[in-house]
Amino acid sequence: MSFKIHVVNPDQAVEQAFSRIQHERMADVPILNPALSVEAIDFQRWQGHWLGMVVTPWCLSMLLLPGSAENWISTGQNKRRFVKFGLGDFAFLGSDEVELGEFQSCSLISPMDKFSCQSDAAMTAHASLIGLLTSPQPARTAARKNKSTGETSMSRRGFFAFRKQ
Repeated sequence: MSFKIHVVNPDQAVEQAFSRIQHERMADVPILNPALSVEAIDFQRWQGHWLGMVVTPWCLSMLLLPGSAENWISTGQNKRRFVKFGLGDFAFLGSDEVELGEFQSCSLISPMDKFSCQSDAAMTAHASLIGLLTSPQPARTAARKNKSTGETSMSRRGFFAFRKQ
């Protein structure tokens, strides 16, 4: 596998690589959604590397590309690595493409037949990345303190929500 450090945002290289893959390797694959095209979404620095999404006519994947040699964990071609996010551990698969060098991908949706247009797929990619990078909030309690007495009481909504559990 070739190792390439991406000093600048790799979104253009991602689009070039996956467009080439579409034309060279995926051209006759029946799961391609003709309403979709290759688009890199929201690549940003994350723990010294580049994290973002790629929408293709065959899948929606999260990509991790090296932004520096420091802290990059090489997996090898088609080898799996788990990466920890606030929502849990996600399995990434090692890959290598000429335009990108070594990178890791985590397929989130495949096939893409549920999407009728590019904007829906792009919005899903954007929302998925926000959800992934947002730490889960602790559950709110149904009880509240009465300011005058200091006693804890429960609202009707909280009471009925509590009873449903």
